[in-house]
Amino acid sequence: MSAEPESAVLRFLRRLDEKMDRVIEDVGDLRRGITSFEDRTSRAQAELAAIHSDFAGQSARIDRIEGRLDRIERRLDLIEPSPIAAQ
Repeated sequence: MSAEPESAVLRFLRRLDEKMDRVIEDVGDLRRGITSFEDRTSRAQAELAAIHSDFAGQSARIDRIEGRLDRIERRLDLIEPSPIAAQ
């Protein structure tokens, strides 16, 4: 007997099996790619959240400095009272 299958059905099933193996391998590659993309997206979101947090901290610092500057200007009489406050 030869190693080659005699039956056309067996030959067809072997080719089909090879194609399915390639499809399974391609799907595995796609899943790995999607996982990698999700990982990168997650890291980008974390970095964006950190930047947003940094901006919020900067804003709070600026607000505190602005309040201190206002108090200094009032103590030194460097600012005119607003017309609305004078009424």
